Amino acid sequence: MTDIRLEAISKHYGAFKAADNVDLAVAQGEFVTILGPSGSGKTTLLSLIAGLNQPTTGRILIGGRDVTGSPPQQRNVGLVFQSYALFPHMSVFDNVAFPLRVRKTPPDALRAKVMAALELVQLQGLANRRPAQLSGGQQQRVALARAFVFEPDILLLDEPLGALDRKLREELQVELKQLQRRIGVTTILVTHDQEEALSLSDRVMVLDRGQVQQIAAPQEAYLRPANKFVADFLGIANFVQLPGGREGVIRPERIRLAASGGLAAKVVEAVYLGQTIRYHLDAGGTGFVAAAPFVGQPHAIGDSVSLTWDEADVWPVA
Repeated sequence: MTDIRLEAISKHYGAFKAADNVDLAVAQGEFVTILGPSGSGKTTLLSLIAGLNQPTTGRILIGGRDVTGSPPQQRNVGLVFQSYALFPHMSVFDNVAFPLRVRKTPPDALRAKVMAALELVQLQGLANRRPAQLSGGQQQRVALARAFVFEPDILLLDEPLGALDRKLREELQVELKQLQRRIGVTTILVTHDQEEALSLSDRVMVLDRGQVQQIAAPQEAYLRPANKFVADFLGIANFVQLPGGREGVIRPERIRLAASGGLAAKVVEAVYLGQTIRYHLDAGGTGFVAAAPFVGQPHAIGDSVSLTWDEADVWPVA
């Protein structure tokens, strides 16, 4: 295991700054997600850490060693792409064995390492199949096994679950976190999926236009966003005016719907989401969104309700 440090990393393409003075420290065994909209610089940072690209300025250190100018093969990094990038003509076994063969691992040790990796991802019975004979979830497990079979110092994941359907993606999120915890490898994930980032990560780094907006534990970033961009990007935010001209943010699940005693509003839309209902509300021309458990009789469109919340649930933002 090892740690990762980015020190004042920038990447310029002419006048465009894909990464702009980024600092990040990832501890040994930590799972950090780089989160942001399209074009925010997420994949740029991952490619710089992997050595697939070189920064314009700044330093990258892995395990305390400056690897800024080092090629990928000298960084001992496992990398998983959204497309899996499996070799279609090779068996599952040979796909996973590929990085070991490149490193000239002896045959007995190679076989033991491959079978151990396949067992970790629950594919030990599929070693002789080709990728085309596997489901999307199984192919992703092969890609993961190939990425850590050679015991990399760090694991880099570029939207690894983005091609899967929602149910399978949620199942593999749990498996991925358990696997990462079991092998203890320092991991950086890139995604635009807020739920995935919040559920998997020890910390998240939110990017916008190449600049760091916040680095924090998921719950802190969600409930105590550093600024309006983070508040608006991570889930749904209700913005309210605070004394002194400042703005505050309330998350939908913190708003309570009552018969009276709060801010008068009407139900504009009610969206059934299984365990919860998301209410879109109009409070005298100001829109609110509230999320409530699906219990009892839900409010109907046009119902008059009263919105209340605790003062502690309003977080000031810049």
